[in-house]
Amino acid sequence: MGAVLSAGMNRPAPAAGYPMDDFDAIFAVNVRAAFVACRALHPVLTAHGGGRIVAMSSQLGSVGFPDRVPYAASKHAVNGMVRGLAVEWAPAGITVNAVAPTFVETEFTRANLARPEFRAEVLSRIPGGRLATVEEVAAATCFLLAPRSGSITGHVLAVDGGWTAW
Repeated sequence: MGAVLSAGMNRPAPAAGYPMDDFDAIFAVNVRAAFVACRALHPVLTAHGGGRIVAMSSQLGSVGFPDRVPYAASKHAVNGMVRGLAVEWAPAGITVNAVAPTFVETEFTRANLARPEFRAEVLSRIPGGRLATVEEVAAATCFLLAPRSGSITGHVLAVDGGWTAW
């Protein structure tokens, strides 16, 4: 039994004048909602004898990027939450991990990636030279949900073409 926590949002803007309402909204969706979901899953998975939780993070949970300070901070928080819950819940047979993709072209990112200068900046940071695909992110997620990943917990699996290897 397992669950994927994939709610997320971003509102890019420079940090110096960043609206605090946007900051709070990002943390409410990216961190608080994930924590609330994990707490709700805990008794269900415990009663089941264990299970898997996979949270969606981002490579920006390991690095910074202009105009995305609140988003990066929220994903750093998700990574810390995953590691803390993994340690706390391992005795109940619950694994808690995260998948941290680079930019993936979706409705969420399409407008920014359509800007040639932004796309070039993103691609310049990926040693693999290309965006991740939805299928690659799904495959990593499925792996962490599978029985053969039972000894993996507290891990943040980067699907980032090497972005965080710098």
